[in-house]
Amino acid sequence: MEIFIGSDHAGYEMKKNIKEYLQGKDFKVTDLGSFSGEESVDYPDLTREVAEKVLEYPGSFGIMICGTGQGSAMAANRFKKIRAALCDSEFLAEMARAHNHANILCLGARVIKNDLAIKIVDKFLNTKPDKDQRHKRRVEKIDKNVG
Repeated sequence: MEIFIGSDHAGYEMKKNIKEYLQGKDFKVTDLGSFSGEESVDYPDLTREVAEKVLEYPGSFGIMICGTGQGSAMAANRFKKIRAALCDSEFLAEMARAHNHANILCLGARVIKNDLAIKIVDKFLNTKPDKDQRHKRRVEKIDKNVG
């Protein structure tokens, strides 16, 4: 499974922890930046890079981390066929994948702690989309109406 991960400066430390964890689980992780927690960077730029890679490589996932996760989710969802979910619990991560077929997980480094972030990532990556026709129909409407 290929994962594209990015963060702004606020999410840099959390991104490092998640990246290390995923690499230890044999995921292919591509870090798109930022590469420092010191230098201020704009989350929309990094979110665009993550979203473009997820679109370029079907079946891949994205993880984007900024201060609250909210800005990254908003920026990512501007792209057609991207379904980004801001999750601060395992339940939200599970529902985002199962019901909404989310392909980018957004996390807030100033909102949740690293240990919870790892649990949310695990739940997101290990939940399969529900094949129920009502969820499929709704996801198709999301994809049609965005972009």
